[in-house]
Amino acid sequence: MIEHFPFFLTMLLAIIFLVMLANKLKVAYPVLLVLAGLLISFIPGIPVIHIDPELIFIIFLPPLLYEAAWSISWKELWRWRRIVGSFAFVVVFLTALSVAFVSNWFIPGFTLALGFLLGGIVSPPDAVSAGAILKFVKVPKRMSSILEGESLLNDASSLIIFRFALIAVATGQFVWYNAALSFSWMVLGGAAVGLLIGFIFMKLHKYLPTDVNMDIVLTIITPYIMYIAAEEMHSSGVLAVVSGGLLLSNKRHHFLSSSSRLRGVNVWESLVFVLNGLVFLLIGLDLPEITDGLKQEGVSFTSAIGYGLLITVVLIVVRFLSGYGAVFTTLVVRNFIQVADPNPGFKAPLILGWTGMRGVVSLAAALAIPVQLSDGTPFPQRNLILFITFVVILTTLVLQGLTLPTLIRKMKLTSYNDHLPEEEADHFIRKELASHALTHLTNNYSDQLDEHHALKKLVAKWEGKTADDAELIMPAESKLIYLDLLNQQRKWLIERNQTDKHLDEDVIRKHLRVIDIEEEKLRFI
Repeated sequence: MIEHFPFFLTMLLAIIFLVMLANKLKVAYPVLLVLAGLLISFIPGIPVIHIDPELIFIIFLPPLLYEAAWSISWKELWRWRRIVGSFAFVVVFLTALSVAFVSNWFIPGFTLALGFLLGGIVSPPDAVSAGAILKFVKVPKRMSSILEGESLLNDASSLIIFRFALIAVATGQFVWYNAALSFSWMVLGGAAVGLLIGFIFMKLHKYLPTDVNMDIVLTIITPYIMYIAAEEMHSSGVLAVVSGGLLLSNKRHHFLSSSSRLRGVNVWESLVFVLNGLVFLLIGLDLPEITDGLKQEGVSFTSAIGYGLLITVVLIVVRFLSGYGAVFTTLVVRNFIQVADPNPGFKAPLILGWTGMRGVVSLAAALAIPVQLSDGTPFPQRNLILFITFVVILTTLVLQGLTLPTLIRKMKLTSYNDHLPEEEADHFIRKELASHALTHLTNNYSDQLDEHHALKKLVAKWEGKTADDAELIMPAESKLIYLDLLNQQRKWLIERNQTDKHLDEDVIRKHLRVIDIEEEKLRFI
């Protein structure tokens, strides 16, 4: 392991370089990472990267799901709960069912159980890929909310299908009433475990004398404990992490300090960036091991590619049909109940249908297939399933990932009236916050206003905002000038720290942090 450490460091540097290149080219970085991993795997002498399949879920999934739960808006998730729920559960099941029948019919040696196993692996679209692509194009808020909510929940439903199919392949039987009971416990038990552990950690944050570093470490530990505890109880670890993450996300201002929240965001963004980068790079690096397995099973390379492309077509077609099926259902249901979007139109389902890129969860599930069954015999078609999954991920990332921005621009999606325009909402919130703070200050601290000059300055500031906030919105040119001033201040502090021995460096660093905060504030004014 230690002899490969320089290679791992090189991988991290490669990830950073490739993401920078992707941003420069305005291409989703998962596309470049997968292609780079594929090219690197052909370089002679490159170490064969192999991760214990049993550890794939524990290492990668808990923090990725937890961060996604913290990032998502519960308000938007609840608002679009019907379509999110249908795509995250119903569409995933229909996709797995379609893959099962097609693979059983066209792929030699594939039983329905193996087909369901493959369907559970490739059915969930990847949120990271879609998010990386949507960063370069503007889409309505409702669409991004639906995609985020779907990706958060479809991982749980697909992995439940994966687990039951794995049992069916291993035992050779499927008892429906036992499966129904197990499914109920996996869903309800997983959610309950996540909420319980989330509540416990919320109290630990609130009542223990923790500092910022301890709070951040606890947030990193939390998803792993949720996942492992739920899995030990034979319920869904994924649902435990999602439900617990949503609870803590909604309550974050009740038990975390502002410092813990600010610094925690930076830590988590860096952690998730590294994990996502490693996973997408590993997708390409794993190809030689997968192709060697194909040779052992006697499956030709061209046939395996054909099977992978066939399953990719099935996934795309089913997602398109599901999108337009949701439109038809909405047009019927709106006559009987109130729905969030009574006129969905026909452009949005086309975009949703083309956002079915596969990625992290599919790779993790495929690698988690055991090499052998409990009786010691090789797991049937394991390497072919791995290769098909690789083809699906690569094809959807490259084909859909590279063409989705162009498709969105061509569609010229309608701007819905779900939310105020960003500038108008920003102006309104600033004005209302100032008005509320001013009212609270004058009603509760009127006696102190004459004694404290700082309070008078706050009153003047907030009165200015409530009267006319237009001059406080800084133009782009003014921002550039202010940035230059901040850079000059930063440069002076660094030089002064080097030349003046009487100045405490901790004080210098404090002022450098203040300048950094001022620069960060420029993004929001």
